[in-house]
Amino acid sequence: AETLLDDFMLTHPIFLTADRLQFSLEAQVGGGERRDGEAEASMSAAERKQAVLNMAFRYLDTYRELLQEEGERSNSFPKELYMCAVQELTRYPELVEDVLKLQRWSEILHCPSDEEKESRKKQVRPLFRHFRRIDACLQPREAFRGSDEIFCRVYTPDHSYVTIRSRLSCRVGEILALVKEKLQYSEDQPVLPGNLILVAVTSAGEKAVFRPSDEAVFTTLGVNTHLFACEPSELDSLLPLPEEIHWTPGDSKLHDMSAEEVANQLVVFDWELFSCVHEVEFICYVFHGEQSRWRPLNLELVLQRCSEVQHWVATEILQCQSLPKRIQLLRKFIKIAALCKQQQDLLSFLAVVLGLDNPAVSRLRLTWEGLPGKFRKQFQQFESIADPSRNHKSYRDLITSLRPPLIPFTPLLLKDLTFLHESCKTFHGEFVNFEKMHKVAEMVRTIRRYRSSQLAIDTETSPSHLQTKAYVRQLQVIDNQNLLFDMSCKLEPKDT
Repeated sequence: AETLLDDFMLTHPIFLTADRLQFSLEAQVGGGERRDGEAEASMSAAERKQAVLNMAFRYLDTYRELLQEEGERSNSFPKELYMCAVQELTRYPELVEDVLKLQRWSEILHCPSDEEKESRKKQVRPLFRHFRRIDACLQPREAFRGSDEIFCRVYTPDHSYVTIRSRLSCRVGEILALVKEKLQYSEDQPVLPGNLILVAVTSAGEKAVFRPSDEAVFTTLGVNTHLFACEPSELDSLLPLPEEIHWTPGDSKLHDMSAEEVANQLVVFDWELFSCVHEVEFICYVFHGEQSRWRPLNLELVLQRCSEVQHWVATEILQCQSLPKRIQLLRKFIKIAALCKQQQDLLSFLAVVLGLDNPAVSRLRLTWEGLPGKFRKQFQQFESIADPSRNHKSYRDLITSLRPPLIPFTPLLLKDLTFLHESCKTFHGEFVNFEKMHKVAEMVRTIRRYRSSQLAIDTETSPSHLQTKAYVRQLQVIDNQNLLFDMSCKLEPKDT
């Protein structure tokens, strides 16, 4: 019964909206005496109402943070359920404990605890890499909520920009209104802007135009993707920022950092990001996408981080002009991958391995030949874990052998959920396919188990420690594959 209830709570957004679930629970609590079948015939009316309230408490507990985020839209539910239950007290005095519990839930959602209030006294935060501030990047990560206010740069066709302060979940139309207001007071804009559109421009020059009704677009941006506001007639003229298409060779800061310290900081940051993801975000991401009631903001940032680490590895190696130093970097990255694996951070472990497998890096014959045999053999073992053959068997064997806490390779989790979604029908006629729901819930419970114990996080504050921490949390990367390949060919031309 407990597993079935957990199955339902985790997966109901797939087949039943939150509004309909809340309405049904209220109707069951406030309804009169009914006999709908043999199962209910064995229960008294009071027992049925207590069972319904138990389901409501489980719902509130599972979705607490998300319901708090929604404010009055969801806060009214425990109040209305409380009123329904109070009216039933005269006939069913057994409900008194449940009524008191509902009252407490109303207070929890309406008036957060002092600890929660303190955690929500957020600074206006730069969002990941699209606006940077070192003091903010050194703070522990908290889960992003739609109401969080962030700073973000929005560029114009001439690459000047305005900095806006916006809610993370706000609509594109609101973003454009903020941009337009800023441009009206800008000395650099002699002509008032007309009808604006919001465009995401990647480092490769690809463009995606957002609709005015789109929400929470910030977390969907790629590693080096930037927001541009322009008139429709200017769309074709938009170009990536100069720093995204030009690069400067130079020595890596990594040469002055130990592999142990870098790996530790990667693991700590990954754990912070992974811990911020509400388990329901995985279901929302796969089953609902943009139509989801609760946007998977924190999950999108984990995916962005995975891509960022892959491109960071390639960028650091390809910017290094000296062959001996490049070989040193290669050794260091293999050591970093080994340490991440040892600390059970499979996200950064595989991201580093995939970064070294980037075609622009793997083609560097002279660099790889300079690598000692011990490191080459170790990397081959890592490549076998990343091998997707036989449905990623090597990776699955590895993760099955590990105990919590651990950080999984999140893209593969989503791939598994997507395959399950597309290979099984959600409904059989008018009936929900609960076999599919159970499989989905089992996957989510697996994620829950990965986080069932806390990762030990160090608190050292030496200058070198803080320098490495800041470096790892704001990586400078090139994600334009054509540019990376050009850099590779300049290091080791095709005929060498």
